[in-house]
Amino acid sequence: MTKHGQLADFLQARRGLLRPEDIGLRTYGERRRVPGLRREELAMLAGISAPYYARLEQGQSRNASREVLDAIATALRLDESERAHLHELARAPKRGRATPRPRPEHLTPATGALLAALEGTPAIVVGRRSDVLAWNTQGHALFAGHLDRDGPDQPGRRPNMARSVFLDAHTRDLYVDWPAKARAVVGNLRLTAGRYPDDPLLAGLVGELTMRSPEFATMWADHRILACDVADYAMHHPTVGPLTVTQQTLQSPQGDGPALVVATAAPGSPSAAALKLLAHAGEAARPPRGAEPRPT
Repeated sequence: MTKHGQLADFLQARRGLLRPEDIGLRTYGERRRVPGLRREELAMLAGISAPYYARLEQGQSRNASREVLDAIATALRLDESERAHLHELARAPKRGRATPRPRPEHLTPATGALLAALEGTPAIVVGRRSDVLAWNTQGHALFAGHLDRDGPDQPGRRPNMARSVFLDAHTRDLYVDWPAKARAVVGNLRLTAGRYPDDPLLAGLVGELTMRSPEFATMWADHRILACDVADYAMHHPTVGPLTVTQQTLQSPQGDGPALVVATAAPGSPSAAALKLLAHAGEAARPPRGAEPRPT
């Protein structure tokens, strides 16, 4: 998983999503080998030479200027998150520096204090690979009440939210619009892979999900990027029934630390009442240590 390999794959996949009719290009009934734009057509839209664009898409050029990348992003109709991801992938690696081993992720004192201050509101702390580093009582009850409450305290057995969304039946059933949640998970993993292309644990997670979930493999292959900081999700919880929550992801300005995911509901709404009921249920019943997830 290298940045320039990802850059080539990203450009090819996103070019394939654009159709000639999307840009007003008349084909006069000609037969095309692929449904998306040709390289020369994309290069023409971006105002660069076709051979130069081909080198970029083949991972052979590593010196694209910001202006060229912006022109390509405009031609591909990328949004702000996708544009930033393109620039990240095209950034040349620093020479002479060995790739550091990924440091173990842990709950920082500041984030732990913030999590404690949110007691009463469902919240979880996730690492960059979506491992759960900590959760409060309500966060555990909402997102993973079927799992061991003490799981995040055991680094070798920490729940992983991406793995749960795709491979765990309980989590899959939790979201009414599961595909929307799944796309958000894949989009965020794509952003992380762009920032950390040499992370073997992240590569291992992506490989596992690709092998075990055809749906993940399909979503991963289209290279869609989704920075999902705030999203509403309709859920059907086995304890309190239907509710709709707003999930907000709070990240450090540097974007390199654990993220805090908080779930809220509109004040006075049935969903807010359901969350309050869930908080009481979570306090009353803690699953036994070592409980295993329901098999898919």
